[in-house]
Amino acid sequence: MTHHHTPAPPKARPTPGAPAPQTAAPHAGTPAAPGQADAKIAHGWLHTARFLTTAPQLEHLPELAMPEIAFVGRSNAGKSTCINTLTQQKRLAFASKTPGRTQSINLFALGKQGATDAVLADLPGYGYAAVPREAKLRWQRVMGNYLLTRANLKGVVLLIDPRLGLTELDEILLEVIRPRVEEGLKFLVLLTKSDKLSRSEAAKALSIARLQSGGGEAKLFSALKKQGLDEVALLLWQWAHEPASAAAPPASADMEDEPPALD
Repeated sequence: MTHHHTPAPPKARPTPGAPAPQTAAPHAGTPAAPGQADAKIAHGWLHTARFLTTAPQLEHLPELAMPEIAFVGRSNAGKSTCINTLTQQKRLAFASKTPGRTQSINLFALGKQGATDAVLADLPGYGYAAVPREAKLRWQRVMGNYLLTRANLKGVVLLIDPRLGLTELDEILLEVIRPRVEEGLKFLVLLTKSDKLSRSEAAKALSIARLQSGGGEAKLFSALKKQGLDEVALLLWQWAHEPASAAAPPASADMEDEPPALD
C-alpha cells in the first residue's frame, strides 16, 4: 500500500531588513511613564543652572522678565544642599561654615544652550542667633521686601527641618507672602532631611505641613536618599514653564510699611 506523505509547509522567509524573530526582553518597547519622562526633562533643565549674579542689596538685583523661583528657610535647614542636589552640582550654592553669614541674594540662570528661561534665587538663611541683631534685621527686611515686591517671582520654596517643624520665624514668613500666594504665587513647603524620620514621623510631619502651607504644597525631601527629587524637579519645571496667567502682582515697595522682621 502506497503511503502518501503530506509535505511540511514551507518556512516563512524573513522579510528583507526585518529583525530576526527573537524573544522580547521583559518590558521591551514599553514607553516610559509620562512622569518618568517628564522628570528626566526637568532634571536636565535644572542641571543647566549656572551662577548669574549676587546682590548685597535689593536694588542691586537686575530686573528680569523670566520666571524666578526663590529658596528660603532658616539657617541649617539644608537650603544649599537642596539646591546642589536638585541641580546635580556640588558647589553651585555655597553653605557657609558659619550659619547665618550668607548675606546676599544669589541668582542662578536656568536654560539649555545658554538661553535663560528661568532663574533660581538663593536667599539668606534667617534665624541664626550669632548674627548681630542690626545686620539680622536689615537682611530680613531685604528678604521680606524681595518676597513682596519682586515682579517676576513665580514661586517660593520654604525649606523646613521636620524635626523642628514650622517655627515662629517660618510662620512670620508665611504671613508675609500669604497675600501673594492667595493671588497665584506658587508655594512649596519642603521638609528636608526626611531620611532622619521614621515612616510614621514623616507621614505626621507631612500632614501638618500641608495644613500649614496656606494654599501651597508640601513634600518630603532627602538629599541623602534622593527622596522627593523627581517630584520637586518636575514641580519647579512646571512652575517655570506653565503659560503666563494672572500671577500675583507685586506689592508696592513702600519702605514705611515694611514687612515684619524675622528675628
